[in-house]
Amino acid sequence: MEREVSRFSVSENILTLPSFAKINLSLRVLGRRPDGYHEISTIFQTVTLHDHLTFQSLSDDRIELTCDDEDIPVDQRNLVWQAAVALRANAGIHAGAQINLRKRIPAGGGLGGGSSNAAVTLLGLAHLWKIRTSREELANLGALLGADVPFFLTGGTARGTGTGIDIHPLTDEPEQPLLIVTPKVFVSTSSSYGALNAPALTKADGVANLPISHESPDFSVSLREELFNDFEPVAFRLHPEIRQAKEALLDSGARRALLSGSGASVFGIFDSREHSVRAGGVLSGMTNWRVFSCTTLSRAKYVAALSSCEQLS
Repeated sequence: MEREVSRFSVSENILTLPSFAKINLSLRVLGRRPDGYHEISTIFQTVTLHDHLTFQSLSDDRIELTCDDEDIPVDQRNLVWQAAVALRANAGIHAGAQINLRKRIPAGGGLGGGSSNAAVTLLGLAHLWKIRTSREELANLGALLGADVPFFLTGGTARGTGTGIDIHPLTDEPEQPLLIVTPKVFVSTSSSYGALNAPALTKADGVANLPISHESPDFSVSLREELFNDFEPVAFRLHPEIRQAKEALLDSGARRALLSGSGASVFGIFDSREHSVRAGGVLSGMTNWRVFSCTTLSRAKYVAALSSCEQLS
C-alpha cells in the first residue's frame, strides 16, 4: 500500500511544491451543451495524496520537463508543459524553467493529477518568474488547459458547475480517513460521456439557475447521504473490475464508497485512519490494484501547503 510523504522546499531559484489529488463527492451530468461539452454539477474535495513538482529557473527560454514515470509524456502533450508555455505567453515574457515531476497520483484515474500539476505549475512559475498576477487570472488561464484546473487554485471542498470550471467554495468537510483504490484498467472520459447518452440541454444556461449554497452548516452531514456519481453505472458496465473495487472497499469496512470522476479510481470513507490503513494492507496483498491511504484536505491546509508561492491577490 502506498502512503504520502511530504517534504517541500523553496529558495530564490528553485521551488518544490506538492500537487494534491481530488475526489468527486458527487458528480451529476446535467446535459449536453450546444458547443458539444457537458454541463455538470460536482463537489470537488482535495485529498492528501500528492505528486511533487520542482521548478528551477533557467538563463534562457527553454522549458525542460522530466518525470520519474516513463509512461508520462514530457513534451507538449503534458499539461505541465502546456501550463508553463501558456503562463509565459500570457505574461509576455521570455523565461525558461527546468521542471521535475515526481508522480504518485495514478494517471487517468479520475483523481485530477494532470490538472493539479498544471495549476501548481501556474502558481510555482508565477512565483519563480516574478509575474504580477492574481488567482482569478490564473484560474481563467487554467480553464483553457483543462476543466479541473481552476479548482486546484482553490482547494478544499468546492462545487464545480458549468463544464466544471466555475468554482464555488463550500464549508470544508470534517477530515475523513480515506482509502483510494485504482484498478489497472483504462477509462476513456470521452467514451464514458458518450455512453451516458446525456440529452441536449433545452437552454444553454440550464445550470445557471440551480441554487448553490456557498456556506452550509449541515453540508457534511447531508453530503454523506447524497454521494452519487452519474458515471458509476457506465464504468461498472464497461469495466467490471471497478465495481469489484467498490465492493472490496465496502467489504473491508468502508462506510461509503464511490467512483471518482469518470474512473478508474474508487474511494472509500472509513471511521478511522487505523481502519483504513489496515484495510489497505489487506487489499494490497490480495490484488494488483494501486491502493492509497490518505485523508481529505481542508482549504486552509491546502493553501498552507502552497504558501511558499502565495503572493497572489
